[in-house]
Amino acid sequence: MMTSLRLIAAGFLLFSGLLFAQQANDKAQQIALHARQAQQDLQEKRPDLAISEFRALVALDPGNVDACGNLGVLEYFQGQYADATRDLRAALSMKPDLWKIQALLGMSEKRIGENLKSQADLSSAFPQLKEQKLRVQTGLALIEVDYTLNDLAKAAEVVNVLRQIEPADPDVLYTSYRIYSELSNEAMLSLAMVAPDSARMHQLMAHELARQAKDDSAIANYREALKLNPQRADIHYELAEMLFTQSSPAAQSEAEHEYETALKEDPFDEKSVCRLGDIALKRSNLKVAHDYYAHALEMQPNDADANFGMGKVLMSMQDPHNAEQYLERAVQIEPFNAATHYRLGIVDRELGRTEDSRRELAEFERLKKMKTHLADVYQQMRLSPGKSGDSEPDTN
Repeated sequence: MMTSLRLIAAGFLLFSGLLFAQQANDKAQQIALHARQAQQDLQEKRPDLAISEFRALVALDPGNVDACGNLGVLEYFQGQYADATRDLRAALSMKPDLWKIQALLGMSEKRIGENLKSQADLSSAFPQLKEQKLRVQTGLALIEVDYTLNDLAKAAEVVNVLRQIEPADPDVLYTSYRIYSELSNEAMLSLAMVAPDSARMHQLMAHELARQAKDDSAIANYREALKLNPQRADIHYELAEMLFTQSSPAAQSEAEHEYETALKEDPFDEKSVCRLGDIALKRSNLKVAHDYYAHALEMQPNDADANFGMGKVLMSMQDPHNAEQYLERAVQIEPFNAATHYRLGIVDRELGRTEDSRRELAEFERLKKMKTHLADVYQQMRLSPGKSGDSEPDTN
């Protein structure tokens, strides 16, 4: 069996109409006898015998919704999908609001290749289910059907719901990766077909090359994109981001110019304002950095980078009390940035909060090890992890 009978009974079986008062006629007595025997077989973990009893009961009383539903449930978990589909469908036709039964019917239809019917039943049941585990199982099944039917947009909608329900479930995360990757590939192919020589195509190529750690080729494509459309603030910003990771003074100078150009094209480009603050802080120009971060926070108070940058500036200004609030906010917004925990740990120590400091520094070490492991994974896949937050303490 795919699961234990105890789990089946808890999740799907319907017993409300199975026990009948003894009646005078033979048919009623036979129905009651089969009902009692089916329950006994289930208690003894003999689903094969229970199926026979339920079939006999349904033959005597085809309008018994509970008997049809229970029979379909047992047949499904015994791998008898065609029979399960028939009996679950019969139960649902008598009582359409049996959402668990409809979910299982959709899963059964999926097993026998009735994908359109499966999609309809799973889609109807999915938002109505209350039990989290069953809802996740139903959602994953629905995504598989949507994928088979090449309905990626619907699959993505279900993925978004599942990620809210179970954000740390490996199956949900893998399924998210799979669907988003397919959507990305589909969009890439469409763009290549309709606008192969456009600025957007070169921008897309730059994204992909950057993921493959081919920085020089990525930068070349960003520059080509800007030749075709020099007014795109987002392309200036993305080119600046690539250059900002380079160590040469020339690249750093060009990055600053690109951030300034992005801001000129879009005065509300908060990310470029924040990066200009980073550049000023690197140069120890604290007043300029402070002004940039303050402006960024006016535009976007919940930017983790801007809060982190302001916290660093205030630390350099020997103002740990005010630095603390910005660092704490940065940790709340982006809890996996190791450097923020490090900075907060230092501030806590300066403020005499020993236990808080110890906790934050321990979290810094944990996240640093995690990032090292992730870097190894990315290296094996020959991908660039991108900007994922500093993992080493710095002196700015």
